[in-house]
Amino acid sequence: MNFIVFAILALLAITAVAIAKLRELWAVIMFTGIYSFLSASWMIILDAPDVAFTEAAVGAGISTVLMLSTMALTGKAEEIPRKKSLVPLFVVIVTGATLVYGTLDMPHFGSPDAPVQVYPDPSFVKRSEADMHGLPNVVTALLASYRGYDTLGETTVVLTAGIAVLLILRRNDEKDEPTQLAGNKTP
Repeated sequence: MNFIVFAILALLAITAVAIAKLRELWAVIMFTGIYSFLSASWMIILDAPDVAFTEAAVGAGISTVLMLSTMALTGKAEEIPRKKSLVPLFVVIVTGATLVYGTLDMPHFGSPDAPVQVYPDPSFVKRSEADMHGLPNVVTALLASYRGYDTLGETTVVLTAGIAVLLILRRNDEKDEPTQLAGNKTP
């Protein structure tokens, strides 16, 4: 099992480097879809099928379609920057170091001493039937209600971002078109 986890993590790292190196936007979009698919696969291995389903639907599905739609309205390749800046590299290193620092005090994966294993709240099981209007299974209640709201929220954020991108691109297209006054004639 550890071999599969490390293989997927290695593929995620390779895919991320490929995304950063590529300049052709179509290839970048395809690789981001692959990255989302690999992330969903990794989450399945970690026994988080609801998160994996959301990642597959939103990350690999909706986001890829939105990016392809945006690419249809823009160019097919990224312009090569004229000067190199170390600011993005610095931001990535600081963010990565902060994320790694945040995981140092976490219990090991599958540890029987983890708080989630030691201190389950029994009131959750008792309240779930009343909260979910009679659903007999706690897992079904969790996935159908609490995670359902989360997934709806994530989908709403992606949809709102896609609409905002389309509106911004439409506004820029309108600014680029020359306006002609009624009294002026062009040769």
